[in-house]
Amino acid sequence: MTEFDSIRPGADDSPAEPDARLNPEGPTISDDMVRLALRRVKDPEINMNIVDMGLVYGIAVEGVDVRVEMSLTSPGCPSGNEIMYDAEEQLRSIPGIGHVEVKLVWSPPWTPDRIEPRVRAYLGF
Repeated sequence: MTEFDSIRPGADDSPAEPDARLNPEGPTISDDMVRLALRRVKDPEINMNIVDMGLVYGIAVEGVDVRVEMSLTSPGCPSGNEIMYDAEEQLRSIPGIGHVEVKLVWSPPWTPDRIEPRVRAYLGF
């Protein structure tokens, strides 16, 4: 068996682990990777991503595990379930991701002041 047999489909029954061979310390997840994934999640009513809207309150990365605290524009947000689901799915799409937790928080309450300053200026706030 050559070193490439382990990554060729059907070479043997054990799963290939290319990340472990490329980075002996294992995959790494960064805050920037998490933020980039969350930028793909949009509030469908406003058509703006949740990072620029200021809905992401906190990101914690521990190895390959990620915990995000976020809010919605209001407790009665009709798109709340969709936004939360999309956030979790985008995080799970990060290569090498481990456990993902997206926690909905209401404190402090979201206000338009939380919108990214450059976006707020563009919107005329």
